[in-house]
Amino acid sequence: MNNSGDTPHSEETPFGLSVMAGVAGGHDGLPGQRSGPPGSPVARRRLLTVEEYVAGVRHGDRSILARAITLIESNAPAHLALAQEVLRELLPYTGGALRVGITGVPGVGKSTFIEALGTLLCDRGHRVAVLAVDPSSSISRGSILGDKTRMEILARHPNAYIRPSPTGGSLGGVARKSRETLLVCEAAGFDIILVETVGVGQSEIAVRGMVDFFLLLMLAGAGDELQGIKKGIIELADALLITKADGENRARAMAAQADYNRALRYLAPATAGWRTRAYTCSALSGAGIAEIWREIERFRDQTTASGVFAERRRAQARDWVYTLIEDHLRTRFFSHPAVQERLPAIEQAVVDGTLPVTTAVQTLVQAFEQAIHMVDG
Repeated sequence: MNNSGDTPHSEETPFGLSVMAGVAGGHDGLPGQRSGPPGSPVARRRLLTVEEYVAGVRHGDRSILARAITLIESNAPAHLALAQEVLRELLPYTGGALRVGITGVPGVGKSTFIEALGTLLCDRGHRVAVLAVDPSSSISRGSILGDKTRMEILARHPNAYIRPSPTGGSLGGVARKSRETLLVCEAAGFDIILVETVGVGQSEIAVRGMVDFFLLLMLAGAGDELQGIKKGIIELADALLITKADGENRARAMAAQADYNRALRYLAPATAGWRTRAYTCSALSGAGIAEIWREIERFRDQTTASGVFAERRRAQARDWVYTLIEDHLRTRFFSHPAVQERLPAIEQAVVDGTLPVTTAVQTLVQAFEQAIHMVDG
C-alpha cells in the first residue's frame, strides 16, 4: 500500500525503507541547513529583533513565544548571544509563577496526572505552562518529544501551553535550556509552571534546583526492584503521590500510602519546616487531584511566611551560576585544539593500561593551560 505523497515502493525499494524529504530551513524561523539542489529557494521567516521577541512574549503571542524558546534551545553561538539579550530584557517580568517539578518512574502516569492537574487549574482561571523535559539520545542526539500528543485535552485548552524540550544529552542542557524556558514562560504571563522530568535519575537533581515544590509520583506494589532508586529521590521530594488509586488497585494504594508515611518520619524533610507526606490520586476519576493541589498551595503559603520560599529561590540562582560555569569550562576544555590533539593517544594509553588515569588528566590539563598561557602572553 502506498500513501499519497510517499516515495513509490518497488522491488528495489522495500516497504519501510523509503525516506521522506526533510523540512527545509531552520525550526521556528531560525536559520538552518539548506536542503534540495543548490540555488533552490528556501522559505524562511524573517529573524526577529530583541524588541520584537520581548514585545511578542509579553503580549502572549504563542508564535513568538515558541520562536523565543527555540532561540534559547539553540546551541549556535549567534543564537546564544541573541537569546541572552532577550532574557535580560524579560528578567524584570519573571519570578511570579509557582514552579512545580513532577517526576516518577516510567509507567507511573506522569503525563496523565499532569493533564488532569493542568486542566483543573486552567478551568480555575490559572495560566499553566508545561515543560516536558525529554531525554536526548546519546547516539543520535534526537528525542521523541511525545508529551504533547499524550496531553491532547490540556494541549487544546486556551490557558495551557505545552513545550516538550530535549535535554541535549547533558545535565547542563537541563540546567540552562529548561530554566531559561521557564523564565520566558513566566514573562509571558503563565502563573503556574509544571516541569515534567525524563524519569528517575540525575536530571531530577537538576530539576529540583529550579522548582519550588518537587512532587514524586509512585506506583503501589511496584516491587523491590525499584527500592534502589527510591530513597535518593524521596529525599528530594516535598510530597509523594501514589497514582492509579482506583478500582482493584485502590486498596494497594492506600496500604502503600500508610507504609510511606511511616517511613517518611525517619527521613529529613526536603524543605526546612515542611513535613513530606504521601497522598493518593486517580487521574482517571479525578480523585485526589484537587487535594494534592491544596497541599502545594499550603506549601507555598507556609514557606513564604517563613522566608524559606524566597531563600530557596536565591540559593537556586546562586547554584545556577556555578552549574553554568562548570558547563562552560568543560565545553571549552574539550573543544580546545591542544586537548583534542592529545586526547586520543592519552585515552588509548589509559585503556591499554600503560598510563595512570591521574597522570593522563594532569597531562591534558597542563597542555590546556600551556596553550591558554601562550595565547594570553
